[in-house]
Amino acid sequence: MRVSASTSRRTRALWNILTLRGLRVHAVGWYASHPAEPISGACVSNLLMEGAPASPDEPWPMLEGTVHGPEGLAARVAAARVRPTSIDRSALRTFLPTVAQAPRGDDRPATLAKELARMRSLHQAALEAVRSSAWDCAMVFHDTIDTIGHHFMGCRPPRMPNATAADLRVWGEVMDRTYCEHDRLLGELLEAAGPGTSVMLLSDHGFHSGAERPVIADVTKEERAALESRWHRALGVLVLSGPGFKAGAQVPAPTLLDIAPTALAALGLPIGRDMGGRVIAEAFEPAVAISTVESWDLEPGNAGEHPPEMRQDPFEAADALRQLVDLGYMADLGDDQKRLVELTRRESRFNEAVVLMTTGRPALAVPILSSLVAECPAEVRYRSSLAHASFASGDHAGCLDAVKAWEEMAPGSADAAVLRVAALAGLGRIDDAGRALAEFESSQGSRPEHARTSAELCARLGRWQESLAHAKRAIAREPGLPEGHLAAARAALELGDFESAAEHALDAAERSMVIPEVHFVLGAALAWGGELEHAARSLDVALTLSSGYREAAEFAAAVAEVRGDAPAAASASGRAASSAPMHGGRPTVRDAAAWRAALSGVNGVPGCLE
Repeated sequence: MRVSASTSRRTRALWNILTLRGLRVHAVGWYASHPAEPISGACVSNLLMEGAPASPDEPWPMLEGTVHGPEGLAARVAAARVRPTSIDRSALRTFLPTVAQAPRGDDRPATLAKELARMRSLHQAALEAVRSSAWDCAMVFHDTIDTIGHHFMGCRPPRMPNATAADLRVWGEVMDRTYCEHDRLLGELLEAAGPGTSVMLLSDHGFHSGAERPVIADVTKEERAALESRWHRALGVLVLSGPGFKAGAQVPAPTLLDIAPTALAALGLPIGRDMGGRVIAEAFEPAVAISTVESWDLEPGNAGEHPPEMRQDPFEAADALRQLVDLGYMADLGDDQKRLVELTRRESRFNEAVVLMTTGRPALAVPILSSLVAECPAEVRYRSSLAHASFASGDHAGCLDAVKAWEEMAPGSADAAVLRVAALAGLGRIDDAGRALAEFESSQGSRPEHARTSAELCARLGRWQESLAHAKRAIAREPGLPEGHLAAARAALELGDFESAAEHALDAAERSMVIPEVHFVLGAALAWGGELEHAARSLDVALTLSSGYREAAEFAAAVAEVRGDAPAAASASGRAASSAPMHGGRPTVRDAAAWRAALSGVNGVPGCLE
């Protein structure tokens, strides 16, 4: 078991791409960057704090391979590290005066000291890197806000059910002070970078700080680790500032996959056609020319990577060890170690399947998940994911088989009930789907927490009035979540109430801008309501978020044609022709074909219909 490394990463990082094209780049603290790669600049790996001693007097040699860069940089970085033991209670009081009230035996002062030491050490390493030599791009990664959030956000006011008054009194200001400290360090880094620097500031997610904070209590360490992601909010931060970026521009629904293409465009480099994201072109001023290469992983030249003999597949290494054991050259690893290796192997394959599913390639995920189910038939996650992947790839019969096995292991799953109804409907077995829906409603449909599920099930069968009623129940129970608003928007659209559909879609968009169907339903509602320019914009956002969204492309083509925009119509038609349906089997009465049919013979826009 080991941390993912630069020698096992299977694709080039941004710092490798820039090195390949002769740009000077510094990279500090990024995951999977150890051992530091020989890039055209400085690289400080994510294992900078490895081996920090428990005693202030012990030597602290830096792990071999932590730093690559100009002569003397490794020594300066090593000397600039901050020991956790140097941040004692006295030093902590400067950061958090109330820490003096923490009782002896409380391990949270040590946790806070460790994270502050890591944050300040990474910051010092970043300053040393940007001052070490000239550069075209510098990249710095901090995870302190996230890590401290998992330890201390539960102590921030307002008081949570599982927090004591003493928690709030002693630790209630930790998060706010952490944000302020990071702002201060960012100011120092920007000052070191210089006034002409373009900046991309981003986070991979947000963090709940108010009423949405989860209560995680009475669970094992393993269960807690699995539940910790509930603290994360989907919305993170993205700021683009400085030369080349447009002041005051609003970016609709950026995603993490957009960051690398946008950075490449900002540096005047092509985008890999195998990259999942897009260039956030609307943020640039003046506009940037966007070119492409097939894949940056296929481009020849020196990308500052480790030599082939250092590259390794950790699972191949595990297989080699097993072979040595079988040949009698070394002792058996032991059952516990073997189980750990097999677990890691399975979970890595499972993660690959999830990536394939969430990037629109479910058919490629099915064989991976099928093999995992065969290996571990008792693992519910594998079975449920196989059911989802089978349905998404159009194999409704395979989905039904997977759902049946899933329900035998975990009866009463609302998620499984949705897939059962959807798969039966997809097979044309409408009566059976209706009976499956009635079964669910009889056993669980009246429970408030299943209102969204009931709305989804009714939508699958085209029972839009019932779907709308359930969606409104879901909104009343969970007004802060987008799914209920989307379900209501979808139902209102199908029922012909285009104004309500647009309002519900806008409510959903306020809660999450990154759901493609929200923008598709909004665009369709606006088109039926006669607001073609706004409809075109919403459909474009849907296609920006999901370039293979056939229904959105078809509607976008129809709207562009009616508006007289022939190039846009041709582009959208091409997208539609090369894409698979993404509407999940739900009947869509108010689709592009119905809209065009309603327009035929009418001199005007859809607003004069109905």
